[in-house]
Amino acid sequence: MLAMSSVPPDAPPVDPPPAVQPYAVLGIASLASFMVFLDTQVLFVAFDDMRASFPEVSFAAMSWTLSAYTIALAALLVPAGRMADRFGRKRTFLAGLVAFTLASLLCAVATTPALLVLFRVLQAVGAAALVPASLAIVLSVFPTSKVPAAVAIWGAIAALAAAIGPTIGGLLVDGWGWRAVFLVNLPVGALALVLAARAVPESREVARTRFPDPVGILLLTGALSLLALGIVQSDQWEWVSARTIGALVAGLVVLAVFVVRTLRHPHPALDLTLFGARSFRWANIATAAFTIGFTAMFFAQVIFLTEVWGYSIVKTGVAMMPGPVVVMVLAPYFGRLAGRVGQRTLLVPGGLVYAASGVWLISQVEVTPHYASQMLPGALLAGLGVALVIPHLTSAAVQGLPADQLAAGSAVNQATRQLGATFGVALTVALLGSVTPATVLDAFHEVWWMLVVCGVLTSAAALALPRAARAPAPAPTLEPAVAPIGEAA
Repeated sequence: MLAMSSVPPDAPPVDPPPAVQPYAVLGIASLASFMVFLDTQVLFVAFDDMRASFPEVSFAAMSWTLSAYTIALAALLVPAGRMADRFGRKRTFLAGLVAFTLASLLCAVATTPALLVLFRVLQAVGAAALVPASLAIVLSVFPTSKVPAAVAIWGAIAALAAAIGPTIGGLLVDGWGWRAVFLVNLPVGALALVLAARAVPESREVARTRFPDPVGILLLTGALSLLALGIVQSDQWEWVSARTIGALVAGLVVLAVFVVRTLRHPHPALDLTLFGARSFRWANIATAAFTIGFTAMFFAQVIFLTEVWGYSIVKTGVAMMPGPVVVMVLAPYFGRLAGRVGQRTLLVPGGLVYAASGVWLISQVEVTPHYASQMLPGALLAGLGVALVIPHLTSAAVQGLPADQLAAGSAVNQATRQLGATFGVALTVALLGSVTPATVLDAFHEVWWMLVVCGVLTSAAALALPRAARAPAPAPTLEPAVAPIGEAA
């Protein structure tokens, strides 16, 4: 006998689910990440105009509009990555888009520095959901052989944001003031939301686990905040003052409590077992070192061009474009090359090239502007170093991780970047907080020496990566989502 069909004979035909288009998904994920990365870059350019709007607030205090964002983002990326794995990467991605876009609107209408810092933290909540979910979505739709190139393209989008961010930020600030740099996120966020809802497939972990320890999340946030406070305020409080030492010691104590709790908790805020993988451990160490130097260089370059060389905000944006353009052009090529020769082969020379750019700035840049002969060669060297390093740190970190830990692993790597960015800003503020015309060049030399040290440390950490690490993790088999987007998992 023939089996009877459960579908009524007069039922309309059901269309099969549309095939996933990996490069379309990559484009949508990159668009959303572009919005986040662009926001970071334009804020550096808008920083002086923000300070001018609140003249009663000190340089160190205003720096919390940058540091509060990176601290919150670093603390939330890991639990957000777990949330994406558990409740659905698409769902988390969409929620992050909505939160980031709405928080951008609130930042644009903030009337006090305190409100601006608060809304920047809300922005970080959205970014924390968006960034690891976007990378996990990309990893889930590409075959193994194409993952390094796909991740490099995803990273090149960040380079594109860095390339055009200073110029866009300069034009927006020059024409409409610093609030416009937040308003520009609204159309980008709306477009990404519409496209993602239609084209991005849902996926989640196969084996569900409990949500990470909320107390651990609070401890990590507190530790980072105290350490950043001690560094940022060291110029005003002095390094040997009781307040500076107290904040730093308290931060280290809270950090130690966090580590002890994490090692004992069955569902920790940060899964330290991930660091048992050699590539993951050393790639994250390299990420921390490199991001400190990269953030310090970018922030200091804006300050140097505007306050030492006297460039307008628009001219500063244009002057900062060449290095990121180099990254945007070379990152996809280096991504394909990494798939053949392994990330280690690119990361080791990349850190040294980046260090060389710092040596160039120290030896050549003077207080009298000579952009083409002094700043431009250093910017091009730095761009080459960044193209060799940043995209491949992410792929080196996540390779070999189980499919269920893709979002969590990428979240740890992104959190490490934010830790580096937090301390990069804090150290720059500490070194440049109270310079005089007589000491200005020496102060910037200290920042550029930090760039050199960070580049060398990046190469040293990359040397510890396994030589055979040439391919990313096997293409994950992800469980399709069953529940609709609007329902709880």
